[in-house]
Amino acid sequence: MKLVIGLDLGTSGLKGVVVDERGRKVAEARASYPLHAPQPGWVEQDPRDWAEALRAVLKALTPGLEGQEVVGIGLTGQMHGAVFLDREGEPLLPAPLWNDQRTAREAAEMEALMSRAELIRRTGNPAVTGFQLPKVLWLKRNHPELFRRLYKVLLPKDYLGFLLTGAYATEYSDASGVGAMDITRRVWDGELLGALGLSSDFFPELGPSHRVVGGLRREWAEVAGLPTGVPVVAGAGDNAAAALGLGVGRHRKGVGSLSLGTSGVLFLPLESPTPDPEGRVHLFCHADGGYHLLGVTLSAAGSLEWLKGLFPEVSLEILLKEAEGVPLGAMGLRFLPFLSGERSPYLEPKVRGAFVGLALPHGRGHVVRAVLEGVALSLGVVYRVMRPLAEAEVFLATGGGSASDLWLSLVGGAVGVPLRRVVGEEGAARGAALLALVGGGVYAALEEALEAARLEERPAPPPLEGMGTLLAEYEALAELLLVHYRRRE
Repeated sequence: MKLVIGLDLGTSGLKGVVVDERGRKVAEARASYPLHAPQPGWVEQDPRDWAEALRAVLKALTPGLEGQEVVGIGLTGQMHGAVFLDREGEPLLPAPLWNDQRTAREAAEMEALMSRAELIRRTGNPAVTGFQLPKVLWLKRNHPELFRRLYKVLLPKDYLGFLLTGAYATEYSDASGVGAMDITRRVWDGELLGALGLSSDFFPELGPSHRVVGGLRREWAEVAGLPTGVPVVAGAGDNAAAALGLGVGRHRKGVGSLSLGTSGVLFLPLESPTPDPEGRVHLFCHADGGYHLLGVTLSAAGSLEWLKGLFPEVSLEILLKEAEGVPLGAMGLRFLPFLSGERSPYLEPKVRGAFVGLALPHGRGHVVRAVLEGVALSLGVVYRVMRPLAEAEVFLATGGGSASDLWLSLVGGAVGVPLRRVVGEEGAARGAALLALVGGGVYAALEEALEAARLEERPAPPPLEGMGTLLAEYEALAELLLVHYRRRE
């Protein structure tokens, strides 16, 4: 039996899975690493910690694979981070991550140099503080001595690829979240980079997600107990890979995905690069050769986790049960889930969350219900922006929050689209493994792999009627908060 490995470099840890030709999990391993916040708004990790996690995961995955043939390794992981490397391939400093907000000045300067509309036309997105390109400008401004030593800047998963193969390579889905790629021509935008005083030489080679970027080096082959030269496949950014793991791509028109993880993510495939003119949702390349829209609520299940921390003596099950007994609208209590700022559709890192309408009759169940409804409404607003560009017939639900029938019915009501649950192992690591099945020669095309490994789907609870009537009030409250925080600048 031919097997492949999928590696997912997440924010909290590295996950590795071994899957067979039908996408069924054979083995799994995880390794964690610390997250650092040395200053307000800064979030970073040490790439050397990722390297140690890679070593631990590969050691743990392969002992039971004797007699099996591993034909490929696929990569995925958190997008937008910046791994700054010198000529020897050594990191110059810790890597700022996707949720790092230190680059507000650089993002503003990008839009002063080139209008937001022009940036969106070229790259599919405005200048976003979390993207990689503003981080390169930050390094240039704040650490000129390190910038002079900069040889390459890699995305997190591509750093793993460099360790495994020695190749500086990336692919279109992750690269379209750098902020420097011409999304139509799929090349680094030399004119944009030149205007910023940068060279495209800093960035790795571009290509499709399923291509082989190199063979496994001897050092890492010995760690994994695998032959030298096992193909390493470029992979995809975590959202694109997770969508593939669910079977979401342009071969299934009208099918998107909805993730209720720490953040909430709406993912909807597109055939052609059609951005929102205001850049309120992201436009990226998909790993299947097409494109996709991506809308992100930064604090989805993260909001519920924060709330649970306020009631440590009570289980999450009890809190959700109490919320079920509260009527729609939580007796006028509203929650805006901007605990970490907000991405879509507001693109405002400085806004903060709020409860509005608190009154003496409100109890714990009302507060929980308001949090669930607030996150659902935030996703409803995101889909309102997406819908003129691409309309969904169904969203496949995933993430820890999708285990709650109540929450899914609220989200379904807010977006106004039926939801389905996926049965079986899914996730970004699985999507990376499916790409490795193609790069490793098991399947001639990605669509063949996706069909062979398709997961079972079951209907989710029906959308809750009446949620759509709360959207206008939610949007009005959000605008008031935005005005308040922008006045404070």
